[in-house]
Amino acid sequence: MSYKVRCWECGREIENPLLDACPSCNGNLTVEMDLSHLKGTSPRDLRSRPLGVWRYQDLLPIGSGQVTLQEGGTPLYDCDRLADEYGVRQLMVKFEGANPTGSFKDRGMTVGVSRAVELGCKVVGCASTGNTSASLAAYAAKAGLKCVVLLPSGKVALGKLAQAMFFGAKVITVNGNFDDALRVVRELSHSGDLYMLNSVNPFRPEGQKTLCYEIVDQMDFQVPDRIIYPVGNAANIWAGYKALKEWEELGWIDKMPIFTGVQAGGSAPLVNSFAHGQEDFRPVKDPETVATAIRIGNPASGKKALKAVYDTGGVMTAVSDREIIEAQFLFGRKEGVGVEPASAASLAGLKRLLDEGKVSRRERVVCVCTGHVLKDPDTVMANCGQLIKTEATAEAVRQAIKN
Repeated sequence: MSYKVRCWECGREIENPLLDACPSCNGNLTVEMDLSHLKGTSPRDLRSRPLGVWRYQDLLPIGSGQVTLQEGGTPLYDCDRLADEYGVRQLMVKFEGANPTGSFKDRGMTVGVSRAVELGCKVVGCASTGNTSASLAAYAAKAGLKCVVLLPSGKVALGKLAQAMFFGAKVITVNGNFDDALRVVRELSHSGDLYMLNSVNPFRPEGQKTLCYEIVDQMDFQVPDRIIYPVGNAANIWAGYKALKEWEELGWIDKMPIFTGVQAGGSAPLVNSFAHGQEDFRPVKDPETVATAIRIGNPASGKKALKAVYDTGGVMTAVSDREIIEAQFLFGRKEGVGVEPASAASLAGLKRLLDEGKVSRRERVVCVCTGHVLKDPDTVMANCGQLIKTEATAEAVRQAIKN
């Protein structure tokens, strides 16, 4: 296992393991894996290990000493009823809510916290809209590290806040949005107060890229026509693109899927840039959406995400909060799978793109659903209507059922 950390913007090799941006151009960092040891092999050779993040350890920048909660190995559901509803050839959903803390963040955290232990760090921290804090707190607990999380005041679903506190993190709410919290955490990281594990840390996306390895693995190494992601801080869609570029370079797949990103209408800086064919983006001030996990106006990996979309002939689209909630409930009631609002953005985006003729109905599509419905129970209850109350008699219940 050999790798280098480089600036994604200027290509400079980065030797200081604690940096989260290039000292020359302030560009994002990325891990460049040396995969020469895998030349001439097959991805089927990896199947001696259980399905999950560490099945792919030969493609990850961590040796021994893995901090793991048995993350990954999440279901890839073939959703026939929802495919019929939308009118698409095949619709599969990669359900990341089945991870240990209920979201895709666990994939990045197993690698990121393993790296923190490798470096001898004692305190880890992050800014979060919720899922990152829950995941980091759990993996820090597993590793015996102290954990600090900064949350935007009043902007985090209670299910996620409860997890972070339960696992023993020191939770601090800041008077501002996610971007304000991230700025403060970066300052604390630069001053040596903690090791930052937001997705600007180049080791986090290395774990997240295993999501796409698994999709292709679960499809018996057939590549879907399109993979659709909800997009917040934007590292996830970039990680998936990076993953399959690696497999393509190894000769393990012979084509790339079309990467497609969906943002909430009140938090859509990348959609605005895509509409004008731009490779960079202008942040959105004071983003707002019911999908709290993607309520991010200045996505740290935004330029990388745009590259993933442009390079594969994809598209970026925005959906309203109403479309998100409708997709969330339709998915639950058609397929019996519960996802949080941000997850449902990928499904809402697929419906919109099909209706607009931007996605062919002949495609085999995978929608990534990033978190479990119980991450945000308040939003669910607010959209379920009132509970039915009756007397404790069979006749009263019978009448309630009829009504």
